[in-house]
Amino acid sequence: MALPDSPRLPDASVQLYSLAKEFSADMGGSLDKLAAIGLRNVEAFDFVSRPAEIRAALDASGLASPTGHAPLLSDTLWTPDGEIPTPAPEVVFAAAAEIGMTTVIDPFVAPERWLTEDGVADIAERLNRAADTAAEFGLSVGHHNHAQEFVASFDGTSAYQRFVELTDERVQIELDLFWALTGGQDVAALVASLGERLVAVHVKDGVVPASNPWAPGAGSFGSDSLDQRHAGTGDVPLAAALRAGTGIRYAVIEYDKAPGDVFEDIAASFAFLRDGGFVA
Repeated sequence: MALPDSPRLPDASVQLYSLAKEFSADMGGSLDKLAAIGLRNVEAFDFVSRPAEIRAALDASGLASPTGHAPLLSDTLWTPDGEIPTPAPEVVFAAAAEIGMTTVIDPFVAPERWLTEDGVADIAERLNRAADTAAEFGLSVGHHNHAQEFVASFDGTSAYQRFVELTDERVQIELDLFWALTGGQDVAALVASLGERLVAVHVKDGVVPASNPWAPGAGSFGSDSLDQRHAGTGDVPLAAALRAGTGIRYAVIEYDKAPGDVFEDIAASFAFLRDGGFVA
């Protein structure tokens, strides 16, 4: 009797937001450094205004960007360092297709929109509609969390869980493990509960904030306040979370605030994934 095939290990990737300044200053050189580390995939950020340039640089470095972050649900996109305007979904998807992506992931929805059942339902409905539009470009859509999704609950169901229930199976899930822990979640159990919907995780470690920075009444928050560290050296149970996944295709290294030289920091987290047998 033939044994069932073992689940395929995820591919390693890196979210280019981690090296946004370096990437903008020297796109080709930055990608060459990532390739030299051993990476073959990246997750693009701020790509909509420069798809041809990014595609050419990726091709020259031998890299691909199967996933990318772009806002699909907000008029402006929040980052810890400021807001950027958002283009129409059709513009986003056209740029993603030019780069060669398969999935466009919305990276952030404002905290107040997660506090009510109507707000969560609206987020889910909009992403379901975006999935229809994306399909016209041969693409899928997904959602990336921070910690605001875990503030409110409705009859014992977190806003995040409700969102997952209300979204179409076509909507893919990318779970940021650091931010899920910041939101008070049992990270490995959450990974397991998401099953095949979970196609990517953000491999991020460090000392999690003492309180959820997006809870009502929380003070102002910026990435400079974070104590992030190489994968496997912080609070996040990365190994247990990665082992709990059944359909993860991409293990995406990210630093909101790199602790040192960003390329050395990425290399250290890649070594954790590679040497631990967590990636292909």
